Amino acid sequence: MTTALPELAVGGFYYQKLGNGRYSSTIHAQGAWNEHEQHMAPASGLLADCLERHEPRGDMRMARLSYEILGLIPGGEFHIDTTTLRPGRTIELLQAELVANGRTAIRATAWRLATSDTSAVAAVEDATIPSPHECVPYDGASIWPGGYIRSLEMRVADGHRPGAGKVWLRTGHPLTDAEDSGDMARLMGLVDTANGIAARVTPGKDSYAFPNLDLQIHMYRRPQGEWLGLDNAVSFGADGIGLTSTVLHDLAGPFGRAEQILTLRRS
Repeated sequence: MTTALPELAVGGFYYQKLGNGRYSSTIHAQGAWNEHEQHMAPASGLLADCLERHEPRGDMRMARLSYEILGLIPGGEFHIDTTTLRPGRTIELLQAELVANGRTAIRATAWRLATSDTSAVAAVEDATIPSPHECVPYDGASIWPGGYIRSLEMRVADGHRPGAGKVWLRTGHPLTDAEDSGDMARLMGLVDTANGIAARVTPGKDSYAFPNLDLQIHMYRRPQGEWLGLDNAVSFGADGIGLTSTVLHDLAGPFGRAEQILTLRRS
């Protein structure tokens, strides 16, 4: 049985705003595992954008984003519902759900924390990585199919190998046709790419599939700019479960970490 592909809009952006929390994905948001699904990366960026816009407070910022992937993310039209689960003076918990075809495909929650001046004790243990200018172009589309991967500019540092690598990403496409998303949301729209930049096995027929079921992002600093650096390591267990672990960077240095649990199966 074949699945009819949705009519995907073509434009220089990942999503078209349709109003009242509704969106339509373009070819640039197309996934790598199936032609008719969205890639998790731009979808997570759009959810981060919705969370950032929800009842904004200048004295707080998002410090943790947690995404649960509840099934295939259909391409085409969908809507996003955003709510406050736990209001508070110094700590708040927000939620956003991407709903397509009557089903929640992604549930995202975000802890938003009050900010204060802690520069006197600020310190980071994560190591820096070579800058994009010290890296060489990398063609992710030679390994992965799909419109999302084709939308990226990628650069790879020396020592890249199956299971570990240091890669920089950026895209010339805004998240939506409104072109008004901030740096944080745009960079969050690249993080999920981490699961494919240093795959332990080549994906495809007669190999293994290793989709992630979640994406957990912790940020000790608010990221800025257009480049996202991924210092990446992939582990496969012996019982069909794996883990992709990544230190996240912008041009100023490391700013947080991401984890993705994987279901490892024969394709």
